Amino acid sequence: MDVPLPHLDRPFDYLVPDTLDADARPGVRVKVRFAGQLVDGWLLERVAESAHPKLAYLEKVVSPVPVLAPEVAELARAVADRYAGSLADVLRLAVPPRHARVEKDVTATDPAGATPPTATDPTPVDPRGWRDYPAGPAFLRALTAGRAPRAVWSALPGEDWADRYADAVAATVAGGRGAVVVVADARDLDRLDAALTAVLGPGRHACLSAAAGPARRYRAFLAARRGDVSVVIGTRAAMFAPVERLGLVAVWDDGDDLHAEPRAPYPHARDVLLTRAQLAGVAALVGGYARTAEAQLLVETGWAREVVADRATVRARMPAIAPTGDDPHLARDPGAASARLPSLAWTTARDALRADLPVLVQVPRRGYLPSVACADCRAPARCPHCAGPLGLPSAEGAPACRWCGRVAAAYACPECGGRRLRASVTGARRTAEELGRAFPGVPVRTSGREEVLATVPAGAGLVIATPGAEPVAEGGYGAVLLLDSWALLTRADLRAGEEALRRWLAAAALARPGSAGGRVVVVADGALAPVQALLRWDSAWFATRELAERRELGFPPAVRMASVTGVADAVADLLTAAALPDGAEVLGPVPADEGRERMLVRVPRARAAALAGALHAAAGQRSARKAADPVRLQIDPLSLF
Repeated sequence: MDVPLPHLDRPFDYLVPDTLDADARPGVRVKVRFAGQLVDGWLLERVAESAHPKLAYLEKVVSPVPVLAPEVAELARAVADRYAGSLADVLRLAVPPRHARVEKDVTATDPAGATPPTATDPTPVDPRGWRDYPAGPAFLRALTAGRAPRAVWSALPGEDWADRYADAVAATVAGGRGAVVVVADARDLDRLDAALTAVLGPGRHACLSAAAGPARRYRAFLAARRGDVSVVIGTRAAMFAPVERLGLVAVWDDGDDLHAEPRAPYPHARDVLLTRAQLAGVAALVGGYARTAEAQLLVETGWAREVVADRATVRARMPAIAPTGDDPHLARDPGAASARLPSLAWTTARDALRADLPVLVQVPRRGYLPSVACADCRAPARCPHCAGPLGLPSAEGAPACRWCGRVAAAYACPECGGRRLRASVTGARRTAEELGRAFPGVPVRTSGREEVLATVPAGAGLVIATPGAEPVAEGGYGAVLLLDSWALLTRADLRAGEEALRRWLAAAALARPGSAGGRVVVVADGALAPVQALLRWDSAWFATRELAERRELGFPPAVRMASVTGVADAVADLLTAAALPDGAEVLGPVPADEGRERMLVRVPRARAAALAGALHAAAGQRSARKAADPVRLQIDPLSLF
């Protein structure tokens, strides 16, 4: 039943009247009488007998279309158990809301639900697109042969990742199976859609995205459920797509936080797809320019094999990358270290524009974003109590924290000891204005929240973009400038370094190779680990290092963690009721928003299922007692503090 109460998270038996016998098939939407109310539900299974002596009758079959596939129901149950959630919550994510008009149109076209004629198989896949990766052609051959290879792919600079994913999907289709591919946003979806259309032909795949609107999304869902298409691509809405004879699940850029569902039970698309691959015994592909610690864990445990290029190929394809911390001009002008656009970055942009090549400038923030920094070294001013950003002025005339509100009257910069602060403006709009004045007569384009550009033409021009909104330039960028690196590296987040490297690699991958004049300048100290990984284009090294550090500190993915958030009494009540497994550590509390607190529970990965079961059972006890204060449960949340 579609009831958001943990203690009712189980199947219920009902009698099917003769009048509904033909329509009451497994997978259909139904309405049943429960506790005196008419509630929605899903028909999971038809059986001849029940262990319960007295049963109520099914009230109504909402639609005779069986939209819930058995394998999706099994996956939804596994995801609910993994994230300490309820099956009803997962099914709301797995099956889009019903659109009666679309359903009527589809069933009127083919009321019997007959399988359409099989389309002609596409031309055998040419593995040359994967030739730069020694294990790439073998991966495609395994997909065509119907096997289930599992790969973690590190894309080369300048790689057209959409074409490589289209090759993998085409190889799977050539082997008589289907595929599900999940990307982070609409721009990536459009790019993959075009690549698949070119390889498979029009009408051979469906796009599932919440941004498409209720009607188009439901039509695409029904096309997959009825077997009209064998390939489904989309944003995280597609991770539960019902594809017949599934052979491949794939996710691109799994480190993007858009892959994390913001609604309970907060599943991550990567984990859902890997669970699906495990349950169905199908192939899996996790790819990106950067590698996450979670993907590295798949490699180190042997669950997947890495598909990477050799170092000689990487060096030939990558642009020339330099940090401003190694700029020799700093020896003559130490004050240049505090400049937002150091001389190395300025001359690199000037040389590219003179060569009639576009220049990409990545700025971590949009708009204007006033911030406070040290007047001597430009280090961001952070609160000494909670590490939050400082603002000017407070009522006392001293800097005050924007998070905790405390006044830092005796603030001293931890980097240089300076006590003078200055306001700085670091947003994309302000950057565009500054660079427009620095390079008069050069076209300036911005790409960000208001307007995201897909492509820009070749020729001299400045493109100011926020992370994730970088457009592709025809022929590649002559220069890529990565500004305000401190905004990414100094975030109070476990994944700050990993996220910074992911953003940098995605932008640097759009530059020309070094042999063709492509240059990348990152405004950061070259001794930092993420900068070192960028300089060598070696995200696998950084992921290995990151995973080792998290093992030592006891952070995900080396362990499994659960976050319990709510008012103090409610959190304590749930943890007291939970039969936590042996070896569980309870950490906290730490303050959360709106007067709530957060507790963390940490267990070894081998005890993950026991932890999720214990927390879900405790939540069920609280809901059965009608506890007033809600508690939010999250397994392996993206943000721990």
